[in-house]
Amino acid sequence: MRHIFASLAVLLPMAVIAVTGEAGEMPEATRYDPLALPAGGGLKPADLTVRDQTRRREIPIRVYLPADKKPAAVVLFSHGLGGTRKGCTYLGKHWSARGYVVVFLQHPGSDDSVWRDQPIGGRMAAMRRAASGRNFMLRVRDVPAVLDQLTAWNKGKEHLLASRMDLSRVGMSGHSFGAVTTQAVSGQAFAGRTPLTDPRIRAAIAFSPSSPRRGAPAAAFRLVKIPWMLMTGTRDVAAIGTADLASRLAVYPALPGEKYELVLHDGQHSAFTDRALPGDTGKRNPNHHRAILALSTAFWDLHLRKLAPAGAWLRGDGPRTVLEAKDRWQFQAPREKQ
Repeated sequence: MRHIFASLAVLLPMAVIAVTGEAGEMPEATRYDPLALPAGGGLKPADLTVRDQTRRREIPIRVYLPADKKPAAVVLFSHGLGGTRKGCTYLGKHWSARGYVVVFLQHPGSDDSVWRDQPIGGRMAAMRRAASGRNFMLRVRDVPAVLDQLTAWNKGKEHLLASRMDLSRVGMSGHSFGAVTTQAVSGQAFAGRTPLTDPRIRAAIAFSPSSPRRGAPAAAFRLVKIPWMLMTGTRDVAAIGTADLASRLAVYPALPGEKYELVLHDGQHSAFTDRALPGDTGKRNPNHHRAILALSTAFWDLHLRKLAPAGAWLRGDGPRTVLEAKDRWQFQAPREKQ
């Protein structure tokens, strides 16, 4: 699983925002703003634990609820190696304020327990050991376990989440190792098959995606049936792993259907996290989070809430209003049904 987390320091020349597809004039897009938040926003997050009795495994989760109590679409998020359910708060707060139930999974074995009690000099070695096929499979199986528990809680009467979720509308997302987890449950093929796909997932966002270390990307992604959005950066490099930037960029052309890709100019691996990561160089660009929030929100609004203005914004001139000149944006819209 060496490809899971990082890319080498490879910089490819990026064109000025390139858009694939027909933008057209869509007046409704001008009234749509994925960065706008209602008064009051979301509620304080709640920390819960999912107990998978079959695997005798406990999965901590953090849930961000919208203020509106009617059943809402659900977005899951899987953290990177060494992370926790407490990371990427900017995503949880924004998406929940926009009306989503946002569930951050924490994966024991590849979370902060890997390095927390290790001496500083031994932390990187411990992290590398945790980048294993075993932990990959544990993570992937955490996703359906959490969805099963959410379904049970949703049907209950006294639980915090009772009747709060519309589990017919589920999105999956994650960063780095979490992106690989997301890819696995959202259609990526392994040995020509897709045994890890969860059919309840309707759309996916992979932050720092990667191609498989072995085999052609086209073979790995040929059976993906749901819309994917990919986000990376020209400096998307982490301290662990051997995947280079070309691996990240190879995912988009290999996807067969509806797809979107953002490449942030000078975006580092930490562009998608709350704060800088070890090994970062240079200053963080505050516009990166603005772009990430806008594009991801429009994607969820389109595919989980079926909001036509979100599609008009996403496939029209909307992205240009939040991106900088050297960022690259492209998409392939779904083909018209005959």
